[in-house]
Amino acid sequence: MATADRPVVWHNPRCSKSRGALDLLTERGVDADVVRYLDDAPTRAELEDVLRRLGTDDPRAITRTGEARYRELGLADADRDALLDALAANPILIERPIVLLGDRAVVARPPEKLLDLLGD
Repeated sequence: MATADRPVVWHNPRCSKSRGALDLLTERGVDADVVRYLDDAPTRAELEDVLRRLGTDDPRAITRTGEARYRELGLADADRDALLDALAANPILIERPIVLLGDRAVVARPPEKLLDLLGD
């Protein structure tokens, strides 16, 4: 995942917020590792790690509840375990972009939220 000084961006190139986060990093001269999480889906352990870095235990913090797939799977009343399993199996449900740096993370919506992570 992320090193202490190089961020990792869970990126969906079709998402304007995700592209905006990468643009913001580039404007600031910050090199980042890009993970196209739809192509290389995170494991449940990686999702747990992201939640820890975000400082929450609630997977809904990284869940796109407005996605059709969320409704199709009937996840509105899902418990934590079922939701994590669904995120691992259906990465389209993962909010984007997620930026990881050191032992912290942020859901960069809007992209400017990642500035807190960078210390700007």
